[in-house]
Amino acid sequence: MLKKRIPLYATILMTVAGMAISAIIALSIQNSNNQSIKEEDKSLSSCTPEIKRLSGMEFTKPLLFADISTQSASLLPVKNQLEVLINNYKLSGTIQTASVYLRELNKSEWISIGDSEKYFPGSLLKVPELITFFKMNEKNPGLLNKHISYSTAFNLPKQGYYLSKSIEVGKSYTVKELLYYMIAYSDNNATMLLNQQMDVEVFRKVFTDLGLPSPDLTKHDIPVTAKEYSYFMRALYNASYLDIRDSELCTELLSHSDFDKGLLNGLPKNTKVAHKFGEAGDASAAHFGESGIIYLNDSPYLLVVMTKGKDNKSLPAVVSDISKKVFEMIHPA
Repeated sequence: MLKKRIPLYATILMTVAGMAISAIIALSIQNSNNQSIKEEDKSLSSCTPEIKRLSGMEFTKPLLFADISTQSASLLPVKNQLEVLINNYKLSGTIQTASVYLRELNKSEWISIGDSEKYFPGSLLKVPELITFFKMNEKNPGLLNKHISYSTAFNLPKQGYYLSKSIEVGKSYTVKELLYYMIAYSDNNATMLLNQQMDVEVFRKVFTDLGLPSPDLTKHDIPVTAKEYSYFMRALYNASYLDIRDSELCTELLSHSDFDKGLLNGLPKNTKVAHKFGEAGDASAAHFGESGIIYLNDSPYLLVVMTKGKDNKSLPAVVSDISKKVFEMIHPA
């Protein structure tokens, strides 16, 4: 059987056409890849890392924090729900405002609400004071075992609404025991006794080392944002400011805090939490905040909630509801 021969010019045309089509496809794929790279580069450039290092050394600058600058897309549903909850409390008149900082500690994913709002931390300042005494102990080993006598009762200008155990007049306590009373029971008498021994320059340096403004100690309180306050808790969890042993001791001490009307009230019973609350206020509003590291399996997270409202009696319930909502959305049943 004879085969029909294809003219030479047709063969040439078909070859050229095939080469043209291949070139068009290759160019299309290359443009698509280039576009993907550009989009990826744009995404990466919008999430540049923020690095905080400890200064003051001649040859080293130890790493304190390494942050992604943008909030987490995966946590935006949590943020949206918290904003609804906060707005409802505003509409009811329970609060004037509330701020939240949430961070998944093993993922570096975070969200923030009310970033720029400042609050009076009150007893939350006992955490940087705790860190201060461990810093002082680095320079003067044995300081934590020093005995201090509580000989005369303090005339405190204002008593906290939430009171627990307190040191007793006429007894002597080690610095470490006073730190326990200060953190576990938020005892202002123990705090006042410790204040007499505290190196205020070391206290100021704790703030500035973590990238915060030097506190004005002539003022009654030191206003901070929720995110700013998170640095103290993160420094302990990361063991990036104190050594590992001291960071472990401080954080373990925070797990003994007996206040259970805020963060703990929104969590399952027996959840391990290293936390501290604080209450303060002025003529315009009561301030209540709480910060805690919540240890759940392999997914620990840090939650800082700060509120302003009518009175400190109603504000812990707001913190509790926020804590409950975060837990339900991060660890659904």
